[in-house]
Amino acid sequence: MDNFSIETAQNITIQQNVASVSLRIGSFLIDLIIIAAYGFLMMLILNGLDADDFSNNQVLFTLVSLPVFFYSLFFESFMNGQTPGKYFNKIRVTKIDGSKPTFSSYLVRWILKGIDVSLSSGSIGLLTLLLNGKGQRLGDLAASTTVISEKKAVSISDTLNVDIAEGYVPTFPQVTVLTDNDVQTIKELYLKAMRAENHKTILKLHIKVTELTGITTDLKPVEFIDIIIKDYNYYTQQM
Repeated sequence: MDNFSIETAQNITIQQNVASVSLRIGSFLIDLIIIAAYGFLMMLILNGLDADDFSNNQVLFTLVSLPVFFYSLFFESFMNGQTPGKYFNKIRVTKIDGSKPTFSSYLVRWILKGIDVSLSSGSIGLLTLLLNGKGQRLGDLAASTTVISEKKAVSISDTLNVDIAEGYVPTFPQVTVLTDNDVQTIKELYLKAMRAENHKTILKLHIKVTELTGITTDLKPVEFIDIIIKDYNYYTQQM
């Protein structure tokens, strides 16, 4: 499912990180488990109170069923677009323009959930999600909402970044022949080797980096790789 950008009336671009289908299904299953646990608990309590036949007592049945019936509407309205399942998976209902949904938006989603999920066993909702590209089932389309992920997407530039002191002077301009993927691999292997005190791996990294860059140095392998990572960050930050 693709992420998409929207532009507000104030000309501010918002990047919507659409929740994946797997996250939404996972959240639904968590909520289903909670509902099932609630039903089991109510049955135990009623049996313990020697209540009349639960299924034949319409008033009691209705009262106990209300939390299940209004589950998603209640939690999304009072938990800012999240049910417990959504909260666990860090996803949230939001308006398509990035603003907070109103109660009427949650109500429309809840009403059409009967078509999206209940009546069609989820097939209509799933098909709409896959075809739409903006994380919208029928209820979302009608309510102008979507479901976004609040998990921060980590880019390769984030994983490459290291702290560089102000006024840092690079040593090896040859590092610019390396790619982001090269340096990411070097950094991961270097940090892992340092934690495990695996000097053989660091020595192999030293040899490989000198082959790739053509650098000749008398620095110790540990110092050399550390400088390579910092130098690469320095030069890429200047671009």
